[in-house]
Amino acid sequence: MEPFVYALLILTSIVGVTFIVERGVALRWRRVVPAEIEAAVESCQWPEDVPMLRRVCEQHKSPMSRLLLLAAEHLDWPKADNVDAIQTRARHEVARLERGLVVLEIIVGIAPLLGLVGTIAGMMTLFGDIGQKGMPEAAGLAKGIALILNATLIGLLIAIPSLIFWSYYSKKVETIAVEMEALCDEFLRRQYQAAGKSR
Repeated sequence: MEPFVYALLILTSIVGVTFIVERGVALRWRRVVPAEIEAAVESCQWPEDVPMLRRVCEQHKSPMSRLLLLAAEHLDWPKADNVDAIQTRARHEVARLERGLVVLEIIVGIAPLLGLVGTIAGMMTLFGDIGQKGMPEAAGLAKGIALILNATLIGLLIAIPSLIFWSYYSKKVETIAVEMEALCDEFLRRQYQAAGKSR
């Protein structure tokens, strides 16, 4: 039983590290909201500037560029309909950014439990041996208990970094979503105001 639990703990740690690294790369700020796109939104003041924004978005593929391309395609729609379409797409983009975070959340929950299972299994084995062979020396017993508690320690050492990164990445996704919403809102506000003035 113990080797199986340790194997599960090792597998859990590998999966955790994999998702921590993968999300760290995927959630880099400039990968989601490139500086070039921010600058293009800033300089996109009039309807004549929209083709320039489209070119920049096509050159710098990102969640932000996909939202702006959608907004630019539907500028002939009423503003409320365009906002609804962007919000629907934004939910998809945020879900993609959150991909993998649920795995870290699961690891936070199960790693300590796996460690506890390993400890209980080890204690059962140790006390079963004591029942059959009699009480060993105190030093031997203490060493056995120390080895058994390693499973709990390993489980906690897996769960704690996973919890830290899960919390950090969740907050980062929330911050990115707010920034994307602000940029889309700025783009739409300017374009619809400019279209209203030109009529």
